Amino acid sequence: MLRRVTAHPASSGSLSDPTTSRSERLVEPVAAKLQLVEEELRRNFRSEIKTIQDVGDHILAGGGKRLRPALLLLVSELLGYKGVRDVLYAAVIELIHTATLVHDDVIDEAAIRRGRTSINYRWGNHLTVLVGDYLYTHSMNLALSEGNLDILRLLSNATIRMIEGEILGLEQDGQSGLSIDDYFSIVGRKTADLFGACCRIPAYLTSASEADSVALFDYGYNLGVCFQLIDDLLDFTSSTEILGKPALSDLKEGKVTLPLILTLPHATAAERQMIGRVATDHSFEAVQPGDVLEVVQKYDALHQTREIARDYAARARAALAPFPDSPARQTLELALDFVLERDR
Repeated sequence: MLRRVTAHPASSGSLSDPTTSRSERLVEPVAAKLQLVEEELRRNFRSEIKTIQDVGDHILAGGGKRLRPALLLLVSELLGYKGVRDVLYAAVIELIHTATLVHDDVIDEAAIRRGRTSINYRWGNHLTVLVGDYLYTHSMNLALSEGNLDILRLLSNATIRMIEGEILGLEQDGQSGLSIDDYFSIVGRKTADLFGACCRIPAYLTSASEADSVALFDYGYNLGVCFQLIDDLLDFTSSTEILGKPALSDLKEGKVTLPLILTLPHATAAERQMIGRVATDHSFEAVQPGDVLEVVQKYDALHQTREIARDYAARARAALAPFPDSPARQTLELALDFVLERDR
């Protein structure tokens, strides 16, 4: 049974304290409830089946930013929600997100997730697929226990669209001719819709108007697109040690992301052939990663991608305009800076 909690200010500083990191300031207002989310996640990984328990322990030990649960809790604060049902839904969102990561690692044949051995690399693909299915189904069962059909419909639709996005992405595997429109269609489904859903859920827990509910979804959706664009950038600019996975792993997995989509129309035939070879072969055996990075930098695609990410952050910020100024709104605005400037 979830208990009523009162969030206490963290002792490390306040929103105005310059010594407090941006990530700490982001979660500070909802730190107490985030701890309850962790407890809820741990409780939902308990099982009489030892393998489920072991895999759950492995997943939880890997940590994660918990950005989606934090956003849900911050929007609850923005709307003045005083209960603890948001804690359960924050756990549901994180379980759905985790399920997508588990399935992604199978599809991408990833060996590393968050700097640790991936589940599929340790337990094999067959069991990992079942674990992902278990997490999806368990998350919906948990949401169903609350009995709010509007939220359940929202989550179901977001999950369906995430799977659609994954299928669309696989259809483009190894193809270097992905259009910008196709790219954003995939991003919207795979990433942004779940961000939008987690920001809209608190509206169903309060008396928020339909206009406010739509605005909150728009905030989350645009933040989600921004998040994915920065993810694409980090694949080119971050290190394996910081990012927790090999650099340029997207291209090696056959995924052509926005920096490459912006590069290819300007690239020479030889440069396009080089990029296409990595995407098709799923290997850097014939091409050096540094050569690809040099081409992307040559055509200023990383800067262009960051500017587009800033545009989506501005759209998300504008979606918060109907809401009065408050510490919660300030923190939701801070989340945009956190996503834009993150290094992992």
